[in-house]
Amino acid sequence: MELNREHFRAIIFHNFRRGLSRQECFDELNSLYSDKAPSYSTVKNWYNEFNRGRCSIQDESRAGRPKSVVVPEKINAVRELIKHDRHVTYREIEASLDICMTSINKILHEHLSVKKICSRWIPHNLTNAQKKARVDWCKEMLEKYIQGTSKAVYNIYTGDESWIYAYEPETKQQSTVWVFQDEAKPTKVVRGRSTSKQMIACFFGINGHVATVALEQRRTVNSEWYTTICLPEVIGEIRKKQKNRRIILHHDNASSHTSTQTKAFLTERKIELMDKHRKVEFIMGKPKIIDPKISGGEELLCRDPGSEIEAEEYVR
Repeated sequence: MELNREHFRAIIFHNFRRGLSRQECFDELNSLYSDKAPSYSTVKNWYNEFNRGRCSIQDESRAGRPKSVVVPEKINAVRELIKHDRHVTYREIEASLDICMTSINKILHEHLSVKKICSRWIPHNLTNAQKKARVDWCKEMLEKYIQGTSKAVYNIYTGDESWIYAYEPETKQQSTVWVFQDEAKPTKVVRGRSTSKQMIACFFGINGHVATVALEQRRTVNSEWYTTICLPEVIGEIRKKQKNRRIILHHDNASSHTSTQTKAFLTERKIELMDKHRKVEFIMGKPKIIDPKISGGEELLCRDPGSEIEAEEYVR
């Protein structure tokens, strides 16, 4: 006959009534039933129960497993919360519907099949001709500077102006949203603007940061500011380390960068400009390339510059 838990409890109760100690009861059971005997902690627990007046060796009735809250009503409620606010958090759902985190997780991932992902920035859409022009320019620069191993790369400095905001309107974590299985991934084009902001121009070289120049309040970026305040400060920082170093400047084609005043300033200071990639425009749907290498900036109609896939492969 194989003894079950209630049989052992009856023996423990019998030994309790006999006046045996917990250790004596355990030793007796262990000698008679070896590894099938209950542990000492079990014997001790039942002795404590009998000391409190318990006489039953049956398990007490329990409330049992709580009723599941993962029901259609709760699932629909969570779905509506997500549709109303794609940024809603676990804690907000818990507070609103009074359900535990485990149930929320089950509803979200097993029943609604949603996932929380970050919105991605949308890049500028470039035409095939524009991609091809950029690829060609990159290949020219790689060849000119021997795949970046030429010492001339230490003479290249680049910079641009940008707005710096008093606070980040939305962090990456805050931009995460719930997305249902059949929905497209979220995107965002322009970030929110704060009322407090500062325009700065930041310049870098191959060894890192060179200078940051702030634009005074209520002023605009123009040739006057660029040639009398910004560039002199940047050049001064470069000359502190290398007084006679050759400087090759790389900046975009903003009006303040390409004006007659700026060109005259750079010529006077003997500052070279890095070759620009060919500007690609469109006339009546046909690509037109303006190449600065051609005297007078002649406009040339070009052939199909290649497929988008080919251009993207070059970029990679």
